[in-house]
Amino acid sequence: QVHLVESGGGLVQAGGSLRLSCVAAGTFFSINAMGWYRQVPGKQRELIAAVVSGGSPHYADSVKGRFTISRDNAKNTVYLQMNSLQVEDTGVYTCWVATMIDNWGQGTQVTVSS
Repeated sequence: QVHLVESGGGLVQAGGSLRLSCVAAGTFFSINAMGWYRQVPGKQRELIAAVVSGGSPHYADSVKGRFTISRDNAKNTVYLQMNSLQVEDTGVYTCWVATMIDNWGQGTQVTVSS
């Protein structure tokens, strides 16, 4: 079983920054992939950033150059650094960690005001 605990969401003005964290707790051999999804009311959940073990990070076009995904293997923690935030970045951000199965966090709200 893998339990994901997310933190770092909040309210920020356009142009500001936030860093999301996701800690994976439990027993697993390794993390094969990790990422962050964004959910906006009335719209389909969208993959914002992800990385597969041994590969380069993937970013949605809308966040390239502004968001950075990273991981701390020793702490089983995934981060999403969000810079130059804009109103369109508003949504519920959910952590995704793939071991032998897919694991999901509860989501953390990010609200960007103009």
